[in-house]
Amino acid sequence: MRTSISTIPFQLRRDSFGKLVITLENGEEWVGVMPVRAFPIQAPTKGISLVRDGGKEVAWIDDLADMPDTIRALIREEIEGREFIPEILAIKEVSSFATPCTWFVKTDRGDTEFVLKVDEDIRRIGEASLLVADSHGINFLVRDMFKIDKHSRKILDRFL
Repeated sequence: MRTSISTIPFQLRRDSFGKLVITLENGEEWVGVMPVRAFPIQAPTKGISLVRDGGKEVAWIDDLADMPDTIRALIREEIEGREFIPEILAIKEVSSFATPCTWFVKTDRGDTEFVLKVDEDIRRIGEASLLVADSHGINFLVRDMFKIDKHSRKILDRFL
């Protein structure tokens, strides 16, 4: 169910410098607010805090899907500009099953390769998600290791 614009307790826009500006119902305005996800991996569209300088929360969004299209687009754009966690869609191959090794993967941002230094750089997040850190500290997400293709799952099993 969509929330109508009239029940949203704030307005959001960009200023001429590209910063997000929030105007609250009481007329209070904050420049440079940032959206922060409460659960970026498990529930990326739920529980989003809009914070000002110093990390002080000025607004809370229970579910981004309930926001008007313009607000939803601004928040997604801002988050995508700050966060970089490519999602691994398939593991094409690995250079070795001993670390360090090079992984050749297909992600939601295109094909790439990275070096896995040690097995401990693969961390479980919840029941089915994994974070894989490369040798440069970039995190790659496997959203659901049980839904990834059979070949990729076989490779993952060798490292888990």
